[in-house]
Amino acid sequence: MWELQQPSVRMVTRLLLLTSVLLSTCQVAESQALFTGVTLTLEPSNDVSQGTNVTVRCQAVVSSSGFLNRKYTIYKDNAEVHTESITTAEDLIYSLRMARVANTGKYKCKVNIQDKELSSNSEKLTVTGLQTPVLSVDKRVFSEGEEVTVWCKAPEESGNIVFYFYKDSKELYEEMVNANQVETRLRFNNAGDHRLHCDYRVILLPDSVPSTASNNVVVTVKELFITPVISVRPHGSMIIEGDILDISCSVSGNLQNSSRLKVYLNKGQNLLSTGQSKANHSIRALAEHSGEFQCTLEMGNVVKQVTENVTITELFSQPVLTMYPTEVFEKEKFTLTCRSTNYSSDRISASDVKYSIYKDNYTLTPGSFNGIYVVPGVVRNSSGIYSCKADARMISKYSAKLPVHAKVLVSKPELTAIGRVVVGKPFQVRCHSDRGSLPIEYTLWKKYSEVNSTTVQQPHHQAIFPITVQHYSDMQDYKCEARNNPKIDAVVSNKLNTTVIVPLSNPGLSVVPDLLEVTEGNEMYLICGVEGSPPVTFKWYRRGNNQPLFTITSIQSSESLQIKGLGNEHSGTYYCEAINYANMVRSQPVTVDVKMAMWKKGLIVACCLLVVAVLVLACVLRYNSKRGKRENAAELSVKPSSPKSDDSLTVSLTHSTMEVYNPPEVGVDAAVSVWSERPVDPGSDGESSVASNNEPDVEYTEVVHRQPVDPARVPLRKGTETVYSEVQNSPTGAPGDHYDYQGSVEYADLNGDQPEVNQALLEVNHQDHHDLPVPVE
Repeated sequence: MWELQQPSVRMVTRLLLLTSVLLSTCQVAESQALFTGVTLTLEPSNDVSQGTNVTVRCQAVVSSSGFLNRKYTIYKDNAEVHTESITTAEDLIYSLRMARVANTGKYKCKVNIQDKELSSNSEKLTVTGLQTPVLSVDKRVFSEGEEVTVWCKAPEESGNIVFYFYKDSKELYEEMVNANQVETRLRFNNAGDHRLHCDYRVILLPDSVPSTASNNVVVTVKELFITPVISVRPHGSMIIEGDILDISCSVSGNLQNSSRLKVYLNKGQNLLSTGQSKANHSIRALAEHSGEFQCTLEMGNVVKQVTENVTITELFSQPVLTMYPTEVFEKEKFTLTCRSTNYSSDRISASDVKYSIYKDNYTLTPGSFNGIYVVPGVVRNSSGIYSCKADARMISKYSAKLPVHAKVLVSKPELTAIGRVVVGKPFQVRCHSDRGSLPIEYTLWKKYSEVNSTTVQQPHHQAIFPITVQHYSDMQDYKCEARNNPKIDAVVSNKLNTTVIVPLSNPGLSVVPDLLEVTEGNEMYLICGVEGSPPVTFKWYRRGNNQPLFTITSIQSSESLQIKGLGNEHSGTYYCEAINYANMVRSQPVTVDVKMAMWKKGLIVACCLLVVAVLVLACVLRYNSKRGKRENAAELSVKPSSPKSDDSLTVSLTHSTMEVYNPPEVGVDAAVSVWSERPVDPGSDGESSVASNNEPDVEYTEVVHRQPVDPARVPLRKGTETVYSEVQNSPTGAPGDHYDYQGSVEYADLNGDQPEVNQALLEVNHQDHHDLPVPVE
């Protein structure tokens, strides 16, 4: 029965567990939390000794209404060492059992709750004290050259550890491992007793902590009774070049295991000979063979070595090649001398040494040459690498290489200006030769006077001189010379030839046509001219406008601005500017007054004359109208009998053509002027009649009797007036006839009794008779 119910019980248990898990999950999902911080503590303290159990406690400062899923992460020196997730409100405990120095470091805790992550402050844990290491070996007695296994252990330590092994307090070997022990094999070649020990260091970046020394182990190395032997012939210290030098390397001792034996003979890095038990080397001795020779014995892991120092005396010294002079120019001869300064006098004499000279590995002299050679000056290119060789007793020695660089004579220099040359302003000139060996001395001259001098020592240096010219022709006075060989004359350049910019001067603005002839409708030219170097940029301005009217760049010294269709709006003040590379100048202003056109003036004059003519015509018509009325109103003719000198008025009338009326009752020789009263107009009113009775209207009538004019008769003069005594007339006359004549009529004022008549006479005389005879004094 129990067995039947057991599956059902298990089922119920599982359902309960699943329900509790679901409930807790829902509570966690629905719970609210206030996460404010994280704290980390080290227990029992931050500084502990080795072997202490240390607790790292991480606590989240959080307020919640239910269970929360918390993820804790522990860091040591920013490296993650532990992570754990819990749902309870308990703190995270991270234990360090039996803490070691390797646990020293900075610890930090990070907590994540509902995707909110906070970190604690860092806390440093310091663990002091290291375990003393233990050294052990696999055997304590062995032969020289054998290998021995040694161990150094610190079983309770951890981390990165560097182990050190020592023999007789001298370091033999070191190795770094991430473990608490190390194993290695050591070889001992020196027989005798040796003391071994070890120690270690725990790496705590950036520092390390050393341990104490381990125990000492004494090992005994047994000597192998074989040794290398080196011998040199000839014996003694006096070995001279040319002698045969024999050197041998052999083994002395027990050769029972000779199959494992091998010997080497060498000098420095050069292996001279090798053999199983002996090695030989034979050469003709030279001074460069002097030095230390080594004989090395090798048997298994055993290596033994012996050395011998050999000194060889020179038969003659290495030759030295010299030249004179030390500096030579192309196509100049020079002397090469090859000499060995020292030689072994008991073996050879100076004449036994023969010399040869080479250029670029080609022989210039035979072997019997005495060591002095003159290189002829006809050689085109004497530059090259020279050397020499000395021979004696089948021994040859070479000198050091002597490079000869024949200097190149300086070529003809060129004197050029740098930049623009402006008269009156400083500028620079450069003196340069395309060819020539340095140093080169350059000198600048003006005519026959030295201006400046400089020496060019480096290839990138240049000879540059500052100068100033006051006139463009001064440029022809400059030249430079170059010299790099004091034994010959300097090379002189051509004269300085370059474009000189003359500053602009004397600006002027002229007007064509003349200012008095500038009229409307015509065209005007404003000509701007200067003195100076082209190209010149001309600009024309009108005062009051800062913008140029026209701009042009020309190679001419003057340019013009044409203005067509002149009008009054073109009147004003004009000026121009001229600009070249040196300066800018401005002309004096010119005032232009555009005058009225001639046809307009003529039109105005014509109009004025027309107006005057119209006015004159109107006056004439008006006068004629008034005169007609007077003639119709009075028919009175008056002639004075004896005019007085003080109150008479004489008028002379000249007519080209006049119509004269002659009454029949007048005599031929008589000429009478009659005063007659004008008859009363029946149509006039009473006022007119009264006026007529009081002062009758007087009309001047003229009776002319034709007679010859007597030129002898002249008018009489009284005071300042001229009086004509009689009237000139024609001998005959008829009514209605017309004559061309010149007559005289006298009018008298009767003592002022008739003022109106006198006034009328004056008006008639002034308006109708224009041509009066000239009075005769």
